[in-house]
Amino acid sequence: MRSVLGALRRSPTLTVGVAMLSTVVAVGVFAPWIAPYGPKVISEASFQSPSRHHLLGTNDAGADILSRLVWGSRTTLVVAVCTTALVLLIGIALGLTAGLRGGLVDSAVMRLVDVFLGLPLLPLLIFVGALAGPSLSTSIVMIGLFLWPQTARIVRSQTLSLRHRGYVGTARGFGGGPLYVIRRHLIPALGPVIAANMVFVAGVAVAVEAGLSFLGLGDPAAVSWGAEMQRAISSSQIKLGSVWVWWLLPFGLALTFAIFGFSLIGVALEPRFNPRWGRAK
Repeated sequence: MRSVLGALRRSPTLTVGVAMLSTVVAVGVFAPWIAPYGPKVISEASFQSPSRHHLLGTNDAGADILSRLVWGSRTTLVVAVCTTALVLLIGIALGLTAGLRGGLVDSAVMRLVDVFLGLPLLPLLIFVGALAGPSLSTSIVMIGLFLWPQTARIVRSQTLSLRHRGYVGTARGFGGGPLYVIRRHLIPALGPVIAANMVFVAGVAVAVEAGLSFLGLGDPAAVSWGAEMQRAISSSQIKLGSVWVWWLLPFGLALTFAIFGFSLIGVALEPRFNPRWGRAK
């Protein structure tokens, strides 16, 4: 705990990023108590301007925009957590396997990584999403399946370095199996690097999911920031008066706020946990 507080004091960038991300998490967790209405409650006539009953007005269906903004943060958190978990599972498994086994296994995994890294992410996600049908779970799986290669490369690179360390060789010499070596020595050593990479993955996942929802490929039943922006843009009323200010703009700012928070944390953690920074200096 002291080390965490010390890191926050030494890095204003990390402090601001953690504060921004904590705000998003708090809003999502306490959404039932923060939001004035349920996410799908039709409370008033459509396109009501902001008032004391509806601080951000109502959308084309008469739903309270502030409530949908608050509840949409939950979708953002679900996408960030689930996609990061999937990337973590695939990336660590393949990275550790390639780094520990070496030889043909390493070559095969790295060629697979090169193939995925060479694929155009967004066009392919749009194509697969159109075929699979719009749903939140489909978006999470698709994004996770295309974001794991970078994690696998990082884990594999660090594993190649760690497996030649003396304590790993000693553990093997005393009969420690691969699972023991991974659990006892490799995972603790890889933890900080993986944590920094996962922050980056979460931010990218949130941005990509919002983009898919904005293009109409997200879950139509889910309340998300990207989907609400797409709904606002497609409405004929968005160009009339100041409707865009209290309907479209808040969701764009919320999405920017969340992604910027992830980015600040990633920027602050990179010099601390990425060994390339030390070599560059």
